[in-house]
Amino acid sequence: MKDNLLFESINIGEQELKNRVVMAPLTRCRAEEGFVPSRYASEYYTQRASVGLIISEATQISQQGQGYINTPGIYTPEQVNGWWKVTDAVHKNNGKIFLQLWHVGRQSHSDFQRNNMLPVAPSAVGYEGYINTPYGRKKIETPRELTLSDIKYIIDDYVHASKMALKAGFDGVEIHGANGYLIDQFLQDSTNKRLDHYGGSFENRSRFLFDVIEAVCSVWPKEKVGLRLSPGSLRCGISDSKALKIFDYVIYELNKYNLAYLHIVEPTYNEAQFYDLSYRSVVPYYRRVYRGKIIGAAGYDYIRATEAVNNQKIDMIAFGRLMISNPDLVERFKMGYSLSSYDESTFYTQGSKGYIDYPFM
Repeated sequence: MKDNLLFESINIGEQELKNRVVMAPLTRCRAEEGFVPSRYASEYYTQRASVGLIISEATQISQQGQGYINTPGIYTPEQVNGWWKVTDAVHKNNGKIFLQLWHVGRQSHSDFQRNNMLPVAPSAVGYEGYINTPYGRKKIETPRELTLSDIKYIIDDYVHASKMALKAGFDGVEIHGANGYLIDQFLQDSTNKRLDHYGGSFENRSRFLFDVIEAVCSVWPKEKVGLRLSPGSLRCGISDSKALKIFDYVIYELNKYNLAYLHIVEPTYNEAQFYDLSYRSVVPYYRRVYRGKIIGAAGYDYIRATEAVNNQKIDMIAFGRLMISNPDLVERFKMGYSLSSYDESTFYTQGSKGYIDYPFM
């Protein structure tokens, strides 16, 4: 295994990661009263501290940013204290952990919002579907279009959440710009119909993303800030008429920021048909464009991950479902040990079952 780069250290900024295996951000819906991380979260994350980097579950930057039941926040002192217990435990086990900053935008419902206000988005564009709320399963609502003042407040929320993440002891933060959530909604023309300087051209539609990056980097050193994108994804009813070109533009412009890494979620084959399929996946395609460190995610197993890293197509690999059911995934990979199967019925439930009770090798 000595020639397998997957198990060799790598630096992001001045931080050395002990290997190139990453725990992907995994929504588990186990937060407790006040959207504080679960009482079991410290053990859950510590069990997986043998990876090079843990990226926390998506964590809302404000009440407005929430769109799922029992997801944690990072905007109150109580939430900071809850997360501190997690980071302290991870660090005592020689691990590193970034917090993922999240605003879902239109992927919410008035049941989650203060005073039952409508969820917000770049434009008042909804889509057909249903969402689980604290008061049952309901039809997705048409969101309220953000005003320029609203946008400023949200950027301020990113700053506040970034400061709270610093207080909570994280090693860095990842901005969630993927999967059809607020930043992605600004980027893509199916959800962004604005006529001001946040809509229209590639430059304008990406302005919110870069405003958020600059805001977060006003709190954290840029080499401790990552970004997650999902080029080509059609999740949550989102798409773009020139998807290849908008993400070419955005990822090229990211080179100016020298971030810790760019975290790219691979789309499915059908979603990626507009790419040059000779690259076989989206991440190697964007290796031509982006000069910094890249994390690849979605659909990787040990063989595919090893091939990608050893051939320098990707710098690090994020594992999700395999990480849920195999807390010692790194050791199992090294030893060639069989992997435990995951139980999807416990992905989003409460309590310890399916959370901290998967066996070690």
